[in-house]
Parts: sequence; C-alpha cells; structure tokens
Amino acid sequence: MLSKKKPAAANTAVQLKVRIEGIEPEIWRRIIVPATLTLRELHAVLQGAIGWQDYHLHMFEIGGKRFEVPENDKVGPEDGYADERKQTLAKILTKKMEFLYVYDFGDDWRHLVTVEDIAAPASVRHFSPRCIAGERACPPEDCGGVYRYPEFLDALADPDHPEHREMVDWAGGFEPEVFSLSQANALIGAICALYGERGWGFRQP
Repeated sequence: MLSKKKPAAANTAVQLKVRIEGIEPEIWRRIIVPATLTLRELHAVLQGAIGWQDYHLHMFEIGGKRFEVPENDKVGPEDGYADERKQTLAKILTKKMEFLYVYDFGDDWRHLVTVEDIAAPASVRHFSPRCIAGERACPPEDCGGVYRYPEFLDALADPDHPEHREMVDWAGGFEPEVFSLSQANALIGAICALYGERGWGFRQP
C-alpha cells in the first residue's frame, strides 16, 4: 500500500540511496534531487549517477504500483500501470520509503531506492540533481545481469580463463572497483541536458 505519510513539499530536496540488488560488495549511489522532478526525470538522473547508458526500457514499482512511459501515448498506460511522466516525487515519495527501479528487462537490473531524507535546500531555491557519494563501477551494458556479472568479473580477472581475452577486449578497460564522483555528475548533467533538448523534461521554472 502507498504510504499515508505527508508527501514531500514541491520546494524541497530528496536524498536517495540507490543500490543494485543481488551484488556484493554493493554497487550504490547517493543522490540529491529536487522534489519537483517527475519519475521520468528521476530515471534520467539514475542513469547518469549509476552509469547506465539509457539503451533499454525501465519502470518503477512504488507502493505496489507500476510506473512507466506508455508505448503508445494515444492508448496510454496498460491497466494497473501509471504514466511516470505525470508523477512528481513531491506527490508520491515520503521519508524512509523504499521502492524499486528496474532497468533493462532482459538483464533485469533491479535497484532498491531508499528515501533517506526530505528537506529544504540550504540556500538556493532551484538546484540541479547531483550525486554525492557511491561505490564501485556500474556493470557494462548487456553483460548478462546479476547472475552473469560474477562470471564476467572472474573471466576479466583471471588471465588463464578461456574467455579472458575476449572479455578484456569487450569490456574496454572496465575497472569494477572504480567509482568517480565527478564522472557521475558529468553524466547526470549530460543526460539531463539531452532530455531537456528532446522535450522530455527538466524545464526551468
């Protein structure tokens, strides 16, 4: 059931911790975003913060309800689903809430998102989404999901593995333990700007 707690006010900041389920040590990010964002805009921020490349479909599961972008705007969302472009964080998120963000329905990357805090920004009225912490690199796109990722890492690390050379060439210098905060924020900025150019959100008030 959706929480009955008071939702976030529109002029507040929401602090979220996002971790990919099923992987140890954890791959996680901590982000701060305006409560005015729609779920579609949050998707763009998550892509940049984690390090995905927005190649695949996605959806949110919040309070037992599924949110996504309908395949056909004339038809609208399927029964039981809601259009994520029409849902702002201020309307649906409450402090300490947990929800699911799923990216790439083939590899099925499932992210547990925790609302750590909801508070007024310290000074500026309007601010850009940003990543403030994280650990470990985002898995490469199309590497097979949670169940295949450990196998990929084993092949990458073991020169005697029969697929070692193939994985090294395919991964292109991938370093699983490396996380760059500046790179995450640069990618957030780039994806959000692209969405703005395409009319997918991030309009300035």
